[in-house]
Amino acid sequence: MKRFRQVISGGGNAPVATGAFARPVERSSTAVSFAALLLLIALTSACRIDMHVQPRENPLSRSDFFTDKRSARPLVEGTVARGQLHDDTYFYTGKIGGNPGDVIPFPVTKEVLERGQERFNIFCAPCHSRVGDGNGFVPSRGFSKRPPSFHIERLEKAPAGYFFDVISNGYGIMPDYASQIPVRDRWNIIAYVRALQLSQNAKIADVPAGQKIPSEPPKFREPGSGATSPMLAPETKSEEMKEEPK
Repeated sequence: MKRFRQVISGGGNAPVATGAFARPVERSSTAVSFAALLLLIALTSACRIDMHVQPRENPLSRSDFFTDKRSARPLVEGTVARGQLHDDTYFYTGKIGGNPGDVIPFPVTKEVLERGQERFNIFCAPCHSRVGDGNGFVPSRGFSKRPPSFHIERLEKAPAGYFFDVISNGYGIMPDYASQIPVRDRWNIIAYVRALQLSQNAKIADVPAGQKIPSEPPKFREPGSGATSPMLAPETKSEEMKEEPK
């Protein structure tokens, strides 16, 4: 059986075989052009010069593009960064209609007071002292002006928003602590200041039932030495609790 035949034709796409062995013959010039195009695309896509050397401005440099000659541009009006919406005006300013409010904007719990005490002892106690009487370590070393006591009548009656404004913006020679103390921690400190004011001006009627005033001194199992800390004796039941009914 004859499977092949030779075909003499001037056409560039004439078949050279019959049956399963038939295939077109492309012109060599077309193949070369296509290969050159692919090579050009590959070379231009791998070029990195435009990524390394591109139009840019150094920080705070002069720019002739803008009328004010500044390359650093202000934020677009109305731009709000993520996490800085501050839609609760009182929480972030301590003011209601321009006047300081007198409420803590969240429930005051034991955890809030403990956090406030920790932050107070770090940022406030060096000047105001740990009890808030203004006799801190810094004034004792010759600071030019002694801070006021939190227990004077003026500050006892001052609203909570007043303290928030002083912490946020400073007052007199006291600098602001807005960058060091987050907003919620400022309120935690204010809650602890209120607790300090209550503790230094409390009356016997304010003492919970069953609590002695003054408190009994602690009892030590070992007094300790200069190299070891004292060890507290385990708590014992009161004499009333020791008496068993007969």
